[in-house]
Amino acid sequence: MRIAHLITRMIVGGAQENTLLNCRDLIHEYNDDLLLVTGPAIGPEGDLHAQIEKEGIPTEIISSLRRNIDPRHDFRAYFAIKKTLKDFRPDVVHTHSAKAGLLGRLAASRLKIPAIIHTVHGAPFHPYQGRGAFHFFRLLEQWGAKNCHHLISVANAMTDLLVDNGVAPREKFSTIYSGMKIEPFLKANNDRQTTRKELGFSDDHFVVGKIARLFHLKGHKYLINCAAQIIQEVPNIRFLLVGDGLLREEFEKQIASLNMEKHFCFTGLVRPSQIPRYLGAMDCLVHTSLREGLARTLPQALLAAKPVVSFAIDGAPEVVLPEKTGFLVNPKDEQGLGQAIKTLAQNPKLCLEYGQAGRALCEKRFCHRHMSDEIRTLYTTILSKNSKESP
Repeated sequence: MRIAHLITRMIVGGAQENTLLNCRDLIHEYNDDLLLVTGPAIGPEGDLHAQIEKEGIPTEIISSLRRNIDPRHDFRAYFAIKKTLKDFRPDVVHTHSAKAGLLGRLAASRLKIPAIIHTVHGAPFHPYQGRGAFHFFRLLEQWGAKNCHHLISVANAMTDLLVDNGVAPREKFSTIYSGMKIEPFLKANNDRQTTRKELGFSDDHFVVGKIARLFHLKGHKYLINCAAQIIQEVPNIRFLLVGDGLLREEFEKQIASLNMEKHFCFTGLVRPSQIPRYLGAMDCLVHTSLREGLARTLPQALLAAKPVVSFAIDGAPEVVLPEKTGFLVNPKDEQGLGQAIKTLAQNPKLCLEYGQAGRALCEKRFCHRHMSDEIRTLYTTILSKNSKESP
């Protein structure tokens, strides 16, 4: 097949890693003719362009394709995307992220591309927006859905959200979990002792990890707020915050004001390849984000055989199974969060049991080759269906 993937920017992130691996598999496993179309990787998160080059993925960078809404850039980006697709003549256009998703689907629809697919990694509208912004982005997604043949959700919860808000009928969706290279996470504990020593953790410390940007809606404050009470009952507990962001100074001041500095460790920004090492150093993972499709850190932790405590949001309940792979807590429930963490810290056998069950659940479901097989089967199905319906 000739396949064009479109995404707004190839920064370090779950949607971008998903796209990179799918492109890699389509080229190397299926020998497809593929083009990745993206904008510049602007932002503090880092980029994946070195990996794109290493995997030999042909790429077209459109300088006007930007994340923020700007009619001047957006107008130019639309026509640049349309020209690129017209020249490449793909059988399939597969879009990701809000901006590239809207402009790419519109351009592909106008060019009558045989199969137009869009992956929803996370809905651009959510309850924490103002009412006007919520309805604006919901209407944009409704319009975008009319300009494609099928939508992929990375979690059943995403499909439910979009269907409930009238974006598209349920039959237009398929759930395909976001794949990754699972082998490094299966081996995450190989460097456990070395990594813990580097971070200043001893054998008797119970390490609670969180992997996320230090940013709004990621929920670090709920963990920090309940930490003092946890420390009183579990003095050997330690908190490992993996990631960086504009709220770091604020969090460090709050932790210092509560005299908890020795219990917290900040790693700063780390490369994706280093995430397994840090997971190996943990005893459990917490996920306190208030919105996220299905955070990759959840299956990554479970693949590393670490139990998870998560707010019950979006796709989290699809992998965090209560009293099987971890604990689900109501969003913003600091008391429930603290109790779940204490339960794991005081029950090593339970940690082992939940971690092993989580690994068994995720090992096939989140392998990138399994994801790519399902995506390519969907391409074939849509192409076959549309060819039969053509006059």
